[in-house]
Amino acid sequence: MTDTTAEAAEVQRRILRGMSMSRKAEVVDSMCESMRALAIAGIRMRHPEYDEQQARWALWRMLYGDELFQRAWPAVPLLAP
Repeated sequence: MTDTTAEAAEVQRRILRGMSMSRKAEVVDSMCESMRALAIAGIRMRHPEYDEQQARWALWRMLYGDELFQRAWPAVPLLAP
């Protein structure tokens, strides 16, 4: 990590090593939720005309790619993320 001092990185490593696997999974899940919320916010800023469902479709298109998105939701238009 280039934005973290060696001492801070060591503290992070110690904390992570001390976590149970279930706690690590909770942290990862929380980080994924935060990423999705930030991505949705960005989509909504770029496309204020999208409703909540359209914003989610744009996110899923971005995450899964056009081919998989179209296979999963063939009737949904490809909305720009």
